[in-house]
Amino acid sequence: MFRRKHSHDHPENDSAKQVAKVKELKSCIGALSGRSLVYCTDACLRRYLEARNWNVDKAKKMLEDSLKWRSTYRPEEIRWHEVANEGETGKVYRANFHDRYGRTVLVLRPGKQNTTAADNQIRHLVYLIENAILNLSAGQEQMSWLIDFTGWSLNTNVPIRTARDTSNILQNHYPERLAVAFLYNPPTIFEAFLKIIKYFLDPKTFQKVKFVYPKNKDSVELMRSFFDMENLPAEFGGEAKLQYDHEEFSRMMAEDDVKASSLWGLDTKLGHVKNVYSGAEVIPEPVLLAPPAS
Repeated sequence: MFRRKHSHDHPENDSAKQVAKVKELKSCIGALSGRSLVYCTDACLRRYLEARNWNVDKAKKMLEDSLKWRSTYRPEEIRWHEVANEGETGKVYRANFHDRYGRTVLVLRPGKQNTTAADNQIRHLVYLIENAILNLSAGQEQMSWLIDFTGWSLNTNVPIRTARDTSNILQNHYPERLAVAFLYNPPTIFEAFLKIIKYFLDPKTFQKVKFVYPKNKDSVELMRSFFDMENLPAEFGGEAKLQYDHEEFSRMMAEDDVKASSLWGLDTKLGHVKNVYSGAEVIPEPVLLAPPAS
């Protein structure tokens, strides 16, 4: 019944130590209010600690950087109508099914790239990451990515800077949110691209990237272990039909924006967001935003 303690025990193996670390981190960051308070749940602190191997000082620095980023980037204030044009081709969207573990699934189809402004592309992805988190099953904190390379070529290639900026946001501000990213049938040329990306990917994140090839038996088994084949689109070796209906998706996102406003306590401040999904008047007044770093 009692487990013998060893001097080399790590906190990740011991729930009492984990609870103590979360408590310690909580007292280190001090009193919080508003959205920071909503953000910094025990589960959130635990993710930052996990990302920094349970080192409280490092986790504190990482969390403080995230809170700073969130206060200027304001990911929870992005509304679908502001990024909807990025989603017209269905290059990134939330699937209508979860994986076997109850994780939200984001489908990424880089071959469907339809715009050139990197900042807007990243903003669109950040919106969808926030939306994926909003739609997690109870008790689940992570999402899965399915990346389909159909139609991908060097012409639709993501610039290295965009790939780096996206990786940084995901790693630094959404720690332990990505469970796994399946790269389905990537062309050989993509491997060269990935070698470059690997330089700014945390080894922990890189381990979550899985190459899946339809003719490889192990790959097929891996997909089966994560997904119900009836839900999984044929493009990823499943039996479902991959359909992206922009109007239908936009309607769903508009409903989710109301949920997000309520979660973040934005109902009163940005109440007009609820009913209006077009036009510039719903963008928060610039006075709310911190000045850009010089």
